[in-house]
Amino acid sequence: MDNDKAKAETYHVPVMPGECLEGLDIKPDGIYADMTFGGGGHSSLIVSRLSERGHLYGFDRDADSEANAIDDARFTFVRSDFRYLANFMRYYGVDSLDGVLADLGVSSHHLDDEGRGFSFRYEADLDMRMNTRGGMTAADVLNTYDEERLAAVLRNYGEVKSAGRIARAVAQARAHRRLSGVADFLEVLRPIVPPFAEHKELPKIFQALRIEVNDELGSLRDMLAAAIRLLKPGGRLVVMTYHSLEDRIVKNFIKAGNADGSVEKDFFGRTRTTLRPVNTRVVVPSDEEVERNPRSRSAKLRVAEKL
Repeated sequence: MDNDKAKAETYHVPVMPGECLEGLDIKPDGIYADMTFGGGGHSSLIVSRLSERGHLYGFDRDADSEANAIDDARFTFVRSDFRYLANFMRYYGVDSLDGVLADLGVSSHHLDDEGRGFSFRYEADLDMRMNTRGGMTAADVLNTYDEERLAAVLRNYGEVKSAGRIARAVAQARAHRRLSGVADFLEVLRPIVPPFAEHKELPKIFQALRIEVNDELGSLRDMLAAAIRLLKPGGRLVVMTYHSLEDRIVKNFIKAGNADGSVEKDFFGRTRTTLRPVNTRVVVPSDEEVERNPRSRSAKLRVAEKL
């Protein structure tokens, strides 16, 4: 397991590992799903607490993460978008789960990989796909979406104030040439995003494109709906979010069992609820963890129990 830990932390440093394990309240004979396997940091810790009868399914749609798969009979790697949780549990003959963990957002591996186009720091093709086997790229979005649709992506997924101006500038630029690389896009953005604002605005712009390319919010909604159905009574849902869009969806599911937070009531006016919040206040990383791993700064951990 020490080897697994070193390999995992090279790929992605697991955030709040102790708090996640506490939230899952692991039963040695339990069946669990890690929806964001990545480097396997959280998964390795979960597997170490399982008996021979326990099992963990680790999901990841990125082929790179499969190299980190844990060589253990108690672990199964599932190369898939986590929105297909229910399909794969049915395939493996799993009727119910004792716990589901999801560490959302983009991994350090993606941000630091100079060839994937996730970061504005490196010149690369504008790809941004978690699963490089298919689907549209960020370049496809920039070159094919009309102004209104592109502005909506930037506004809704990045809360970018200059979304309209950026969409207009992109439309004008692509009329002369295809925007293929990070440098092409930055050239369009420079007249709109001043140097003093780049550190704040560029991450939001790239986040918006990444969310659109990977349908991250749609996948999250599908996964949470499946997780709620699959969890046993007393089973735990543990989710870490990194921006307000994800967090709002998770909060709504915990509160009402659906993405929009609409509460259903029974004949007597009592609220129908499927989950009980375990931590009434959101859990955040300690100052020491943030100092050790600055990328954990924006993490919010929510834990709920199936009723």
